Amino acid sequence: MRPLTPPLKRGGDASGGRAEPPVKRDPAPSRWSYRLERMMLTPFYLWMLRRGLPLLVLGGLIASWVGQESNRQIVVDAVAEARLQIEGRPEFQVDLMTIDGVDGSLADGVRAVLPVEFPISSFDLDLEQMRRTVVALDPVKDAWLRVKPGGVLSVEVEPRVPVAIWRSRDGLQLLDAEHVIVGPLATRIERPDLPLIAGDGAADALEEGLAVFAAADPILRRVRGLVRMGERRWDLVLDRNQRVMLPAKDAVAAMERIVALHEAQDALERDVTVVDFRNPARPTIRMAPQAVETLRDARAMTRTSGQ
Repeated sequence: MRPLTPPLKRGGDASGGRAEPPVKRDPAPSRWSYRLERMMLTPFYLWMLRRGLPLLVLGGLIASWVGQESNRQIVVDAVAEARLQIEGRPEFQVDLMTIDGVDGSLADGVRAVLPVEFPISSFDLDLEQMRRTVVALDPVKDAWLRVKPGGVLSVEVEPRVPVAIWRSRDGLQLLDAEHVIVGPLATRIERPDLPLIAGDGAADALEEGLAVFAAADPILRRVRGLVRMGERRWDLVLDRNQRVMLPAKDAVAAMERIVALHEAQDALERDVTVVDFRNPARPTIRMAPQAVETLRDARAMTRTSGQ
């Protein structure tokens, strides 16, 4: 059978018009599809899909689990138990303390400020805090603490070395070169090798005082000490109640002149009580009362003989 409607001729339609050409599909992707494909090819989005997203999911699960109080307590108990097992091992136990560098009363003082009960785990020792406690002692300049193999706590102490004795309102005190009080002194006889200084401000002028003692070395056997006067100058006190008054400036140079004068004329061996060098350009001396009477008698006899 033939169809009632005749087939369309190429180039026209049933009404006799021209036929529309068939629409061809564009193989190129759409704009949004292209952008999505380019975005998925970037390293950041690739990393986020492969690693970042799984990590976020895992983190969320962990946060949800840790958010429960009972689960957190399980973790805390487990960590505490593991720590106790580690700290309690024999290789971490400390059974003995040694103190090196000092002995006698200072060593006893160090032990007194470190009341450690042995045995103890090395994890329970705050070595830095213990070091600060030891250094806080007046006779201690510095200290080092460490745990040696074998469970020994070693405390190495550097003591302060006293260089002078300071007689203050609080009694006799030992001073080191940094003007720090090392400790009290019961009597002067205990340290006859150290020079004695006294007076307010004497500790602050320790360097000058030691220099004066060094300049007075030729007569040091007669020196009893230095007294700080008015917190500005020194008086050198000798035996036989003699006193040398030094100037506020250049006290060491004045002391050297006095020693030279003594070696030349035995000035300090004479019957004088005070050698006043406060004005180096015009030094004066003060004689003892007995010497003054003797001098007066001698002058009177001279005048009598002259008449």
